[in-house]
Amino acid sequence: MTSILIADDDKEIVDLVKLYLQNEGYDIHQAYDGAEVWNLVNKIDFSLIILDIMMPEMDGLEVCRMMRSEGILTPILMLSAKAEDNDKIMGLLTGADDYMVKPFNPLELSVRVKAILRRIQNMQSVAADETNNLIIGPIEINRDQHIVMVGERELHLTTSEFDILHLLASEPGRVFSSEYIFEKIWQEQAFGASKTVMVHISNLRDKLREALDGENVIKTIWGVGYKIEI
Repeated sequence: MTSILIADDDKEIVDLVKLYLQNEGYDIHQAYDGAEVWNLVNKIDFSLIILDIMMPEMDGLEVCRMMRSEGILTPILMLSAKAEDNDKIMGLLTGADDYMVKPFNPLELSVRVKAILRRIQNMQSVAADETNNLIIGPIEINRDQHIVMVGERELHLTTSEFDILHLLASEPGRVFSSEYIFEKIWQEQAFGASKTVMVHISNLRDKLREALDGENVIKTIWGVGYKIEI
């Protein structure tokens, strides 16, 4: 059964989201502060974490940073009462996969959850005639095992970063628009999605640049989109 962790210091929100997601057949766990979240993610292999930013003990951003620094790549849907772009960008920069502003429609959240889980399932259930291993220069991408190697070094990428890299590497030199990337990866219509894609591309670019001794392989074609080129 698909296990989802809902973490928010507002018990009413947790109970409401839990009700909707349990009706979809998910196995739901809950936490009310960051320390409790950190304890649970080290014990249980969740399929998704719905993580509020403002929590006691340890906020959601710090939990997200710690998870990614420890190589815990569980997809994260970040929640926040703040709607400013800077808060959204900060959440994505720390490694979150998606973001929703409170108050939100529980039905919309349920749709977002399904989209993230469907994307993971699609990634794991690759068609037999599709290339599972992609090699571009020193970068090797193994889709079955969700592993990216640069030489002898393994890169720790979030689900969104991995999917974007795999998409770009599937056609080296092709320029993909932000809208195409968002709709392909998030499987939603790309209304104002360029900033979300930009932040994930920035994170991915930094990780690749570090592993490639400063070489920048993801190029920005201003006004058009992004491509990978070695």
